[in-house]
Amino acid sequence: MAGSVFDSALFARLFPTGDAGRLFTDSAETRAMLLVEGALATAQGAQGVIPETSAAFIARAMREVQIDPAALAVATGENGVSVPGLVAALRETLNAPEHAQYIHWGATSQDIIDTALMLRLRQALMLIETDLNHILTAFAALARDHADLPMPARTYGQHATPTSFGAVVAGWGEPLLALLDELGPLRDACLLVSLSGAAGTASALGPHAAATRAALARELGLGDPGRSWHTDRMPILRLADWLNRVTLALAKPGEDATELAQTGIAELSLGGGGGSSTMPQKQNPVAPSVLVALARQSGGLMAALQGAAVHRHQRDGAAWFTEWLCLPQIVLGAASAARTARDMASALAPNPDAMTRALAGGLGTIHAEALSFVLSAHLPRADAQAEVGRLCRAAQETGTPLRDLVTRGWPDLDVTTVFDPALQMGDAPQAARRFADAAAMRAKP
Repeated sequence: MAGSVFDSALFARLFPTGDAGRLFTDSAETRAMLLVEGALATAQGAQGVIPETSAAFIARAMREVQIDPAALAVATGENGVSVPGLVAALRETLNAPEHAQYIHWGATSQDIIDTALMLRLRQALMLIETDLNHILTAFAALARDHADLPMPARTYGQHATPTSFGAVVAGWGEPLLALLDELGPLRDACLLVSLSGAAGTASALGPHAAATRAALARELGLGDPGRSWHTDRMPILRLADWLNRVTLALAKPGEDATELAQTGIAELSLGGGGGSSTMPQKQNPVAPSVLVALARQSGGLMAALQGAAVHRHQRDGAAWFTEWLCLPQIVLGAASAARTARDMASALAPNPDAMTRALAGGLGTIHAEALSFVLSAHLPRADAQAEVGRLCRAAQETGTPLRDLVTRGWPDLDVTTVFDPALQMGDAPQAARRFADAAAMRAKP
């Protein structure tokens, strides 16, 4: 098995990451660091911090030069970071010492690495956002089309009261709406440049350090934090937390779909796939299982990432390295969950007949709550609940439908609406339509 399923050719279709997978490769990281070095030179050239001709040369070279990440391995192993080796390789490759001496002027490795990370996180968020919008579109259609389709709601795994399939789908989609609403402010607050120098004091950047940082932010389209955040990993944690919650939100339809597609229930069809090597009757819930597994992984990694957010003094190698081990997996896990859920959402289809059978399968006891309120018009509330409990036990012991027992014991009680699931869904149909409308409004340009 590969060290990471996201890097595996064997598991590429089981844990797909789409274009997000390309953002967390050695070549993508190197390319992002070159972009940062080029933008830094441009900003410093415009301010006269470095010669303008050198800035133009460096900026052009950073767009064109090719650096083999493998060639940086020895230096990275020695230094703990890749930037010293990258800068040395650039100066040698460009063969223009009069200009190359100004590469990386006044910056430190963490400035380049963290800023390059933000460029890639920005792209990852955009890709995940696109997939989430596709999921919402599919969920909205399911919710609207099946707003009035009754099915059993379940609590603690047991039948509770009737709901609608549309409302169940709305419950899957509403957290995604909330997460997407958070994304704009999150980008503004957390996608930041880093330019603070060796110990966070910007001493080597000169008297115009703040202006240089602001110019770099404009060049790259990132936020200017107005300070050093070398040891303040809250921007990283907030982005990772959002990604983790995306993964958790998508695990919910995964869990429900696994249950609803069970043999003997089959209230939900997952589409094709899921074959067994030896049991031809099976359609395993592969995509739902992937979503749940990704959420479990993400939660564990978040615990390690949070621990790594505590840095000693002005730089902490161990804490920073721990972040490198965890964060890419959290990002790619969210990307994989979004891509998996996108494909799954478009294939989901309810089985109305199975839902009808499920509603009737408990001898009508799913309507016990509604019956207790009707009976409360004739008995004190506690007595009504006790009587309905007695009738439910009798139904289960004798195999007699609850409605028949009520008709015999309370012949004058009007239970016309009590045992009609379509009339016992409460706000579920309206909740499904409200979600569908909200999702449609968000999709409008």
